[in-house]
Amino acid sequence: MKRGPRKKVGSEYIAGRLRNARDFHKAAQDQMVLADKGNNCSPAVGTMVTAAIAYGDTLTASRRGEINQQDHRTASTLLREAFGNALPNEQERRLRQLLGTKDEAQYGARAIRYAEAMNLLAELDAFARWAEDQLRG
Repeated sequence: MKRGPRKKVGSEYIAGRLRNARDFHKAAQDQMVLADKGNNCSPAVGTMVTAAIAYGDTLTASRRGEINQQDHRTASTLLREAFGNALPNEQERRLRQLLGTKDEAQYGARAIRYAEAMNLLAELDAFARWAEDQLRG
């Protein structure tokens, strides 16, 4: 299992990163509200990925005092280490799915269609609800 580079963070990091996660999530929702069904939704999906990364960082910072750096494909590995068996497989799958669209959404040439983007937004919404529950609990 690939670990990837990591960075230690203090407790003050958590509140700021959670605020960013929420703001990116809201921005992605807003982008999809404004999108026409024929639009290229790659920019909105890029924002969704950024929100998912921020939620993941917040969770691992709160549990382990460290975050993933640079290679976001390994963020789910750190999340698994932080939560162990308490990480539901469905949430790990959601994070991996969102992270798996990063390169295509942000650097690729294919237009991500509205229906696909709406499915990804539903995955982000579910991951965010779970993350918020973990941070409250």
